[in-house]
Formats: sequence, structure tokens, C-alpha cells
Amino acid sequence: MSVLLSIVMPAYNEEACIEDVVNLWTNLLDQQFPTETTRLIVVNDGSKDKTGAILDRIKPNYPKLIVVHQPNGGHGNAVVNAYRQATAIDSDYVFQTDSDDQFVTDDFMKLWAKRHESPFILGCREVRYDALARLIITRILRLSIFLIYGTYIKDSNIPFRLIRGSFLKRLLAQLPTPTPFAPNIFLAVMARKAGNDLFNIPITHKERLTGTVSILKWKLLKVCIQSFKELARFRLELSGKVAALRKPEPVLH
Repeated sequence: MSVLLSIVMPAYNEEACIEDVVNLWTNLLDQQFPTETTRLIVVNDGSKDKTGAILDRIKPNYPKLIVVHQPNGGHGNAVVNAYRQATAIDSDYVFQTDSDDQFVTDDFMKLWAKRHESPFILGCREVRYDALARLIITRILRLSIFLIYGTYIKDSNIPFRLIRGSFLKRLLAQLPTPTPFAPNIFLAVMARKAGNDLFNIPITHKERLTGTVSILKWKLLKVCIQSFKELARFRLELSGKVAALRKPEPVLH
């Protein structure tokens, strides 16, 4: 059975909003793709609260919902697992977002409208409701990518991206191991260096009203340094990986 679109999201300690978020995204699938096979894949990353129990409870009410439980491995690990789950069911397109209710479902259609123009499309948070430390580190990251790779990506780690399934399989095959702390950055860099227009489509970012941010203050700086080191090491491997991604992609419906 062909799956036109899978929406994937990691979830960690989101008991206050996870049911609402599942409802919002499954409603989008039902309204925009009523005759197509679509899925919402949520990877519960070892939540310590009731997130996993809530997902299991509501699953019978949402035929499109796939729930995956894994031991806590961090956001990046959960994202990659979600991507692999989507490619395993041969999804034509994969859309990744987060489960913290900071995005607007209507913005998805802005990316979907561009699906024939690029196999990899990013949103962009022009107004971002995050802590000051996160905003500063985002700017440092943007500069780091430019200095290391000579390419400018405005919001390389944004959890609001649409990827053609066949291209995602090839990207995942080139992802370094072990899984980087922020794999979405690596995927964006590889896609851009392979010659794809990422578009950086402006989307709405809302203030977080529930849950807690898992990385704060000094730990955020520590993982920023870790990511910089991973990106610098990856520079030596990039040319070979980009060459493997430059093959033409098939046009899908």
C-alpha cells in the first residue's frame, strides 16, 4: 500500500499537549488528503511523564496514528528513528515537525505547494519565540555553517520540513554514525550542497505554553560546541556524500 505522506514527530514529556497536537495534525491529513493513504508517526523518546500512556490510549481513535516507543536517546535520535519508520512504509513524502504545539498546521500547505520544485523544503521561523540563549546559538550555528561549508541556511535545524521519501532514504544513508546531536542540520547541509533549493518558506512560530525545554542554559552551549565539532569533522566527508545525492530524483504525483 502506497503512503502519500507521513508526518513524523518526536515526543518527550509533552503530556499537556500531545493529544491536542495529534488531533491537529490528523485533522490536517483528513481534510487535505481525504482519499489518500497518510500517516502520523509519533516517536515517544522515553518520556518520564504520561506522554506514552496518552498516545497508547488515544491510538484507537486515530487510524492514521502510528506510535513508536523507544528508550530515551535524545531529540536527534528520535527524529532519525521517525524518518526511518516513514521510509520503511514507503512514504512518497515525509514531513517532520515537533510535538510541542509551537507551529500552525495551515503552514504545511505552503511547503506542500512547492513539492515538485525541490525534494527538500524548509520552513523558516522569521519571528521565533524561544529563549534568548537559543536565539543567539541559532545565529552562531548559521555563521558556523557558512564558515565551514560556504553555504547560507537561515534556519537549518527547523522542525518544519518536507522531504521526498526517496531522497530522504539517500540522505539517511549518508548521515554520519553515530547519529549526530542535531541530524536535521546535516540533512539540510547535504541537501543544499547537492544543489537543491530549500526555499526557507516563512512560517508561524508560537510561544511554548506547555511542557519544558529539555536543553537549557550551560547545557545548550555545551551541545552547541558539540554540534560545531561534528559539523567540522563532517566537512571532510561531505564531497563524497554530496556526489551520491546528485542523481536525478523521480517526479511523483
